[in-house]
Amino acid sequence: MNHSSPLPCSVDAHDPWSGARALTLQTRHGIIRTPIFMPVATLGALRHVDLAFAEQLEYQVLLANTYHLMIRPGREHFLNSGGLHSFMRWPRAILTDSGGFQLFSLSKQIRITEEGARFRSYTDGRQMMLSPESSIAMQRAIGSDVMMVLDHCIPSTASHTELREALGLTTRWAKRSLDARGDSPQALFGIVQGGCHEDLRVESAAQITALPFNGFALGGLAVGEPRAVREATIEHAAKLLPEDKPRYVMGIGTPIDLLEAVRRGADMFDCIMPTALATHGVAFTLDGKVDLRRGVYRSVEAPVDRACKCSTCQRFSRSYLHHLVKAKEPVVCQHISIHNLTMYRDLMERMRQAIIAGEFQQLYTREAEGLAAIDREYPTSS
Repeated sequence: MNHSSPLPCSVDAHDPWSGARALTLQTRHGIIRTPIFMPVATLGALRHVDLAFAEQLEYQVLLANTYHLMIRPGREHFLNSGGLHSFMRWPRAILTDSGGFQLFSLSKQIRITEEGARFRSYTDGRQMMLSPESSIAMQRAIGSDVMMVLDHCIPSTASHTELREALGLTTRWAKRSLDARGDSPQALFGIVQGGCHEDLRVESAAQITALPFNGFALGGLAVGEPRAVREATIEHAAKLLPEDKPRYVMGIGTPIDLLEAVRRGADMFDCIMPTALATHGVAFTLDGKVDLRRGVYRSVEAPVDRACKCSTCQRFSRSYLHHLVKAKEPVVCQHISIHNLTMYRDLMERMRQAIIAGEFQQLYTREAEGLAAIDREYPTSS
């Protein structure tokens, strides 16, 4: 383990069958053991569940968003309050997204130039600028354990020319982000772009890995490409990243996505799905996605997942949760989120233990088909 780095990293195990590996990372707020899923706490809070629950599940790191926190409550607040850890009373690690994805998803309201992105605040309409320098300044004020460079994310289905221009801007912004980092003790990750074109991923990875980042991310995925194309891109691009540093695939997050990406050599993940889809009555299980809005669950007295030990599965039936979903009872979002976050935690822990034991192939063979299913027990008619 390189203790001179802001993010000391040791490789605990390599799976002999696949690209899967297990890492241990040391942050200022505790250990991160990979493979790991990072629940999204965009504004410093998880959707539907409190932070104490995330602590009980022993989630080692949460993700917060620079773009949204810059708008509200703003940089000055964090400079005066001592950062996000103390503000939200979270004792473990925090990774902050730079805001690059928000520039992509809100592009109709944003003008992107070499300088950065100029946009209007969605709270009061004031003009704001997000640049590599202001993104890092905001993340320094937040005090996250891992900062992300500002990148230019565009649809993976964009033209080869557009994607090359975007990766070039991402590299130039990455260099400016490194300069803006200064003497911060926070770790900083670079982001590889290039869509689903192998040559562009090679080009971007060569540029970004030549810079002294503490870890590397694959951006520009889960933004329009088919799953098989995304998996092939991850497999190709992960091999372009250093063996001795963490690899983060940004924004993917169904259970089968996680299993397939770990198989291909990725270590860290985030996604809003476990809590966002709970709003729509969707639960994730070892037998796939379960849509509790469907009338077929009206009389099913079994729990969401018989193998799950969460409080939702120990206490409530699918029938009851279906009733709450149809009645639009807000508490059902909490019940399903509790299950989904528990399921994700358990899946990542099983993957780590299987990698260390040299049994990842057996786990993959046992669980891949089920995790990819949708309403497996009660399939819809074609």
